[in-house]
Amino acid sequence: MNVVEKILTLEHTETVRLDPDRLSGLYRQLGDKSALDVLCRTVEELAVRLSNCERFWRKRDWDNLRKCSKSLVAIADQIGMTALARVANDVAQSVDAGDAVAAGATLGRLIRIGERSLTAIWDQQDLSV
Repeated sequence: MNVVEKILTLEHTETVRLDPDRLSGLYRQLGDKSALDVLCRTVEELAVRLSNCERFWRKRDWDNLRKCSKSLVAIADQIGMTALARVANDVAQSVDAGDAVAAGATLGRLIRIGERSLTAIWDQQDLSV
Protein backbone atom coordinates (compact mmCIF):
# COMPACT_ATOMS: atom_id res chain seq x y z
CA MET A 1 0.00 0.00 0.00
CA ASN A 2 1.35 3.42 -0.95
CA VAL A 3 1.24 6.23 1.53
CA VAL A 4 0.99 9.80 0.36
CA GLU A 5 3.24 11.99 2.42
CA LYS A 6 2.43 15.34 0.93
CA ILE A 7 -0.72 16.57 -0.67
CA LEU A 8 -0.47 19.75 -2.65
CA THR A 9 -3.36 22.10 -3.11
CA LEU A 10 -3.35 24.34 -6.13
CA GLU A 11 -4.61 27.78 -5.38
CA HIS A 12 -5.94 29.73 -8.33
CA THR A 13 -5.32 33.44 -8.12
CA GLU A 14 -6.44 35.79 -10.81
CA THR A 15 -5.32 39.29 -11.60
CA VAL A 16 -8.15 41.78 -11.74
CA ARG A 17 -7.89 44.69 -14.11
CA LEU A 18 -10.07 47.74 -13.65
CA ASP A 19 -9.84 50.68 -16.01
CA PRO A 20 -9.99 53.73 -13.73
CA ASP A 21 -10.43 56.05 -16.72
CA ARG A 22 -13.65 54.28 -17.67
CA LEU A 23 -15.02 54.72 -14.15
CA SER A 24 -13.92 58.35 -13.99
CA GLY A 25 -15.61 59.00 -17.32
CA LEU A 26 -18.82 57.48 -16.01
CA TYR A 27 -18.74 59.78 -12.99
CA ARG A 28 -17.97 62.83 -15.13
CA GLN A 29 -20.74 62.00 -17.57
CA LEU A 30 -23.48 61.15 -15.05
CA GLY A 31 -22.47 62.90 -11.85
CA ASP A 32 -21.69 61.22 -8.56
CA LYS A 33 -25.16 60.08 -7.50
CA SER A 34 -26.30 58.79 -10.89
CA ALA A 35 -22.98 57.09 -11.59
CA LEU A 36 -23.10 55.35 -8.21
CA ASP A 37 -26.66 54.18 -8.93
CA VAL A 38 -25.62 52.83 -12.34
CA LEU A 39 -22.57 51.15 -10.84
CA CYS A 40 -24.60 49.46 -8.09
CA ARG A 41 -27.13 48.13 -10.59
CA THR A 42 -24.35 46.99 -12.91
CA VAL A 43 -22.51 45.14 -10.15
CA GLU A 44 -25.74 43.37 -9.22
CA GLU A 45 -26.45 42.47 -12.86
CA LEU A 46 -22.93 41.11 -13.33
CA ALA A 47 -23.33 38.89 -10.26
CA VAL A 48 -26.64 37.53 -11.58
CA ARG A 49 -25.20 36.86 -15.04
CA LEU A 50 -22.14 35.10 -13.62
CA SER A 51 -24.48 32.82 -11.71
CA ASN A 52 -26.58 32.27 -14.84
CA CYS A 53 -23.49 31.35 -16.86
CA GLU A 54 -22.59 28.68 -14.34
CA ARG A 55 -26.16 27.35 -14.36
CA PHE A 56 -26.20 27.21 -18.17
CA TRP A 57 -22.90 25.32 -18.20
CA ARG A 58 -24.18 22.75 -15.71
CA LYS A 59 -27.26 22.22 -17.88
CA ARG A 60 -25.06 22.07 -21.01
CA ASP A 61 -27.20 24.88 -22.43
CA TRP A 62 -24.54 26.09 -24.84
CA ASP A 63 -26.65 28.70 -26.65
CA ASN A 64 -27.62 30.48 -23.45
CA LEU A 65 -24.11 30.15 -22.02
CA ARG A 66 -22.77 31.87 -25.12
CA LYS A 67 -25.40 34.63 -24.99
CA CYS A 68 -24.88 35.19 -21.28
CA SER A 69 -21.09 35.35 -21.54
CA LYS A 70 -21.32 37.78 -24.49
CA SER A 71 -23.65 40.00 -22.45
CA LEU A 72 -21.05 39.96 -19.67
CA VAL A 73 -18.47 41.23 -22.16
CA ALA A 74 -20.59 44.28 -22.98
CA ILE A 75 -21.54 45.08 -19.40
CA ALA A 76 -18.05 44.58 -17.94
CA ASP A 77 -16.48 46.67 -20.67
CA GLN A 78 -18.81 49.59 -19.95
CA ILE A 79 -17.53 49.95 -16.40
CA GLY A 80 -13.87 49.15 -17.07
CA MET A 81 -13.63 45.51 -15.97
CA THR A 82 -11.21 44.60 -18.74
CA ALA A 83 -10.09 41.19 -17.45
CA LEU A 84 -13.67 40.11 -16.86
CA ALA A 85 -14.70 41.20 -20.36
CA ARG A 86 -11.75 39.38 -21.94
CA VAL A 87 -12.36 36.09 -20.14
CA ALA A 88 -16.13 36.25 -20.77
CA ASN A 89 -15.27 36.52 -24.46
CA ASP A 90 -12.98 33.49 -24.09
CA VAL A 91 -15.93 31.50 -22.71
CA ALA A 92 -18.05 32.44 -25.73
CA GLN A 93 -15.22 31.44 -28.09
CA SER A 94 -14.87 28.06 -26.36
CA VAL A 95 -18.58 27.46 -26.79
CA ASP A 96 -18.38 28.51 -30.44
CA ALA A 97 -15.53 26.01 -30.93
CA GLY A 98 -17.67 23.25 -29.43
CA ASP A 99 -15.04 22.56 -26.77
CA ALA A 100 -16.92 21.69 -23.56
CA VAL A 101 -13.71 21.13 -21.58
CA ALA A 102 -12.32 24.54 -22.53
CA ALA A 103 -15.70 26.14 -21.85
CA GLY A 104 -15.71 24.64 -18.35
CA ALA A 105 -12.14 25.72 -17.64
CA THR A 106 -12.63 29.26 -18.92
CA LEU A 107 -15.95 29.51 -17.09
CA GLY A 108 -14.17 28.58 -13.85
CA ARG A 109 -11.68 31.33 -14.55
CA LEU A 110 -14.50 33.74 -15.40
CA ILE A 111 -16.19 33.09 -12.08
CA ARG A 112 -12.94 33.59 -10.13
CA ILE A 113 -12.18 36.84 -11.96
CA GLY A 114 -15.80 37.91 -11.69
CA GLU A 115 -15.87 37.48 -7.94
CA ARG A 116 -12.58 39.34 -7.50
CA SER A 117 -13.63 42.10 -9.92
CA LEU A 118 -16.93 42.66 -8.15
CA THR A 119 -15.15 42.80 -4.81
CA ALA A 120 -12.55 45.23 -6.20
CA ILE A 121 -15.14 47.57 -7.66
CA TRP A 122 -17.22 47.32 -4.49
CA ASP A 123 -14.22 48.18 -2.32
CA GLN A 124 -12.96 50.92 -4.64
CA GLN A 125 -16.29 52.70 -4.75
CA ASP A 126 -17.22 51.95 -1.12
CA LEU A 127 -20.59 50.56 -2.19
CA SER A 128 -21.60 49.55 1.32
CA VAL A 129 -25.17 48.44 1.80
